[in-house]
Amino acid sequence: MGIGRTAKRVGEHLREQTVEAVGELALTALACILLGALIWAAHLSWSASPRLTVAGSVLAGLAFIHGAWTMLRAPSQHPRRRGVAATTTALLALGAGTSLFLAFYATGCDCQGVHSAVPKQQLR
Repeated sequence: MGIGRTAKRVGEHLREQTVEAVGELALTALACILLGALIWAAHLSWSASPRLTVAGSVLAGLAFIHGAWTMLRAPSQHPRRRGVAATTTALLALGAGTSLFLAFYATGCDCQGVHSAVPKQQLR
């Protein structure tokens, strides 16, 4: 009886470790894909129009600031203004969640493919 119970517990432990490792691998792969997509979108935006890229970044930053401000102040009494506040708060939450996800899972991404596409003279 003791050997069978021990074997069952060891099997459960191995199964749990395998599922955890596969989940970690899947989240890391997803984070690398997300990071690559964000880099690619920034590259395309910058190559199309650097001024619009900077302007869009400033507008996104202002939306994040407004979202943080609406989260920390008292609720609005005006029903019309709740839509903007909810939108910017959702943008802040999405940005913060994406940043945390990438901070936890994209640290193992090997981004040498990005540097290999750039000529050596531009890296200096």
